[in-house]
Amino acid sequence: MSKDYYATLGVQRTASDAEIKKAYRKLAAKYHPDKKTGDEAKFKEISEAYETLSDPEKRSMYDQFGSNYQQAGGGAGGFGGADFGDIFGDMFGQGGGFGGAGGFGGGFGGQRQARPRKGEDQHIKVMVTLEEAIGGAERTINVEVGHKDSHGHSYDTKPIKVRIPAGVLQDQKIRVREKGHQGFNGGPNGDVIIEINLQKHKDFRVDGKDVYVDLPVTPWEAALGAKVDIPTLKGMVRMSIAPGTQSGAKMRIKGRGLGKDPGNQYVVVQIHTPPADSPDAKAVYEQMASVLSSFNPREVKETAVP
Repeated sequence: MSKDYYATLGVQRTASDAEIKKAYRKLAAKYHPDKKTGDEAKFKEISEAYETLSDPEKRSMYDQFGSNYQQAGGGAGGFGGADFGDIFGDMFGQGGGFGGAGGFGGGFGGQRQARPRKGEDQHIKVMVTLEEAIGGAERTINVEVGHKDSHGHSYDTKPIKVRIPAGVLQDQKIRVREKGHQGFNGGPNGDVIIEINLQKHKDFRVDGKDVYVDLPVTPWEAALGAKVDIPTLKGMVRMSIAPGTQSGAKMRIKGRGLGKDPGNQYVVVQIHTPPADSPDAKAVYEQMASVLSSFNPREVKETAVP
């Protein structure tokens, strides 16, 4: 079956030499095997098309007889007629095109000698508890082995052990060198990029490097002041609640947050009112209502205007 070289390059049959060369340069830059978007089979197709259409004599024969023009008396096969050296010298900064190390020695008619190329990186999300983020942890994760093909498939998986260092933060990335997809032509393997995802905690909340915890207190502790034990990710800390502390007030424990240069922990006071579910409890509230009758939390205080 005759091949449509014009369609391969995406040009009209009336295309000029400059248009053919421009189309080839664009496609070759995209599909060159050393590029991330490379496709060796596609690259060979467009190179074959350009080799014919860039040569006036071969193009004329092709227009008459199709891609089998060589059997009808067209010139010798191979890629000797096309000016690939200039094209790829411009595109890849290699001056002499594909001659020399890492290129296509001896023109396109010879054996392709592709240069070494690093394998694809792998990106893996790892769930980490806040305690592990503070103290570090070790994980066993499965990584893909073999080459990553054009469909994104790999051949197999294998477990590797990785160390999660102390002080990691949400969305932080850790690079494990050369544990990713296999390299090409002797090139190094890709890396494994671990992205940290902090697990939600039943007590603590995270905002960047800072940690928040709610502290339930009684009305008398808030009113009279008290010393209480505060949980942190590094153990308990004893703190003083100042007399007259209001619900929603925040107290800071410096350096008890996350990160290598740790943030802070903020303690949010929440006043919990006991129920009046017994005669004695009800009597206490009635006495408070009598003694503190002048206190009205809903009263709007006027602000002095300077």
